[in-house]
Amino acid sequence: MRNTSHHISEEPLVELQHIGNGDEQAFRRLFQYYSPRLNQFAYSIVKIKEAATEIVDDVFVKLWKQREKASSISNIRVYLYVAVKNSSLNYLSSKAHRQITEPFNHFDIALSRDQAPDEKMISAELLGKITSAVESLPPRCKMIFKLVREDGLRYKDVAEILNLTVNTVDAQMVIAVKRISEKVQAHFTAFPKKTVKK
Repeated sequence: MRNTSHHISEEPLVELQHIGNGDEQAFRRLFQYYSPRLNQFAYSIVKIKEAATEIVDDVFVKLWKQREKASSISNIRVYLYVAVKNSSLNYLSSKAHRQITEPFNHFDIALSRDQAPDEKMISAELLGKITSAVESLPPRCKMIFKLVREDGLRYKDVAEILNLTVNTVDAQMVIAVKRISEKVQAHFTAFPKKTVKK
């Protein structure tokens, strides 16, 4: 039997086929790759770390229990995000019905504090301005921005996860980028401007 140590982000379908055949190592790789982001996503909804971890663990337990169906999942990333979203909303529903009357309009999305190498070159002050601009976005807009920019999801995937149209996701991203740009622009106007000839 050949070595099947494929990187999960490159060949998730191969991993799913292995999981369907009961390969625990493939399942563990899938869990290790997706669980950190899914934990953060669940936490942004339920606001309790222990509950978020439990929700994500339950989603993976269900996936393992129904592993013979794994290879029929066409987009594992969307499948997992939707499952975590639904479980998170069910959790909130059981706690208090009023909290799900306006899904995603009251969540304060926690953004990752991990810096990419290029961000380390940005001054702390400017990075603070960018973070502040993102934090001040409307909740749904912030969630969309986070899923696209931090989790690397495509507009189509985000639309499917949040039950929105791709156009809505696109429009919200335009709003997010525009607002962030305006705040960052304000940061640079503090520096002396060069006169531009018209």
